[in-house]
Amino acid sequence: HVGVILFTFQGFYGQCFGEDAVEVIKDSAPVDRTKLDPNKAYIQITFVEPYFDEYEMKDRVTYFEKNFNICRFMYTTPFTKDGRPRGELSEQYKRNTILTTMHAFPYIKTRINVIEREEFVLTPIEVAIEDMRKKTQELTAATNQEPPDAKMLQMVLQGSVGATVNQGPLEVAQVFLAEIPADPKLYRHHNKLRLCFKEFIMR
Repeated sequence: HVGVILFTFQGFYGQCFGEDAVEVIKDSAPVDRTKLDPNKAYIQITFVEPYFDEYEMKDRVTYFEKNFNICRFMYTTPFTKDGRPRGELSEQYKRNTILTTMHAFPYIKTRINVIEREEFVLTPIEVAIEDMRKKTQELTAATNQEPPDAKMLQMVLQGSVGATVNQGPLEVAQVFLAEIPADPKLYRHHNKLRLCFKEFIMR
């Protein structure tokens, strides 16, 4: 869908300003405006998903409730300290950006102004915790699906517990749980990750 949107926007604004005057930024990394050509029009498009606080999730149970009357969205940007977007597990950070729109979707207009923007950065071990929680959710959904779907379960298992999977649970455990950290702040995350693995193994 993102590819279709890019093509549509580039074509529409290309007709307005000239194809050479329109440039699409295809990642969600922060843009340094000083490096942009003032004679060009720039379009940055990224994928967002609805964002809810934990207390909101208690009231938004159904698919409809999770996709209606939404004004907060989140997108993530992976990065490393040396500027690369991707790196080893021990150096992989993630920036979560939460956008609040002026009105809730769906709305009479298809585009709504963003009135608030907040960011928070996840450290490598926090990224690992988030990934393990997602894998556990996928595994839970696959094992509880009615009617059962053997192919889906097989794909989830291969992506979760396959020894050849790069940056999978096995590698996460080897990188972050091999030693107990001396820093009390890191120990709290270390313990969270251990509990994530306990839940994962139970599933």
